[in-house]
Amino acid sequence: MNKVILMGRLTRDPDVRYSQGESSTAIARFTVAVDRRFSRNNQDGQQTADFISCVAFGKTGEFVEKYLHKGTKIALTGRIQTGSYTNKDGQKVYTTDVVAEDVEFAESKAANQSNGGGYDAPQAPSGEPAPANSDFMNIPSGVDDLPFN
Repeated sequence: MNKVILMGRLTRDPDVRYSQGESSTAIARFTVAVDRRFSRNNQDGQQTADFISCVAFGKTGEFVEKYLHKGTKIALTGRIQTGSYTNKDGQKVYTTDVVAEDVEFAESKAANQSNGGGYDAPQAPSGEPAPANSDFMNIPSGVDDLPFN
């Protein structure tokens, strides 16, 4: 089985091209930075990231072109694809890409805007800003009709 699940942020705007021919197909290339939770070489506790090359074709590529940009947090599922080519110097170059089959937003539009500035961080019920690294919504006290009590 060849199945990949990633969650991370785009490192730059996607590069989208269209194939030639009667029915052109979108080909979107982008890189996702995926945080590592732990690193053996990193003693000071800082997170490190892997930068994973991804490609999306067809309707998924069109979605990437229309809605994703640098900094967007996404979740994607797909498969790993390897290949090779000979560069202009005559050297064989090996490639590994994740072919994205399904791409979804992994945070709200408002949360995404807060990463780029121009958006006030949500306030906790106490009036204090929510922690910047928290992915959870603050629930005001007195709300009892949650489906997961």
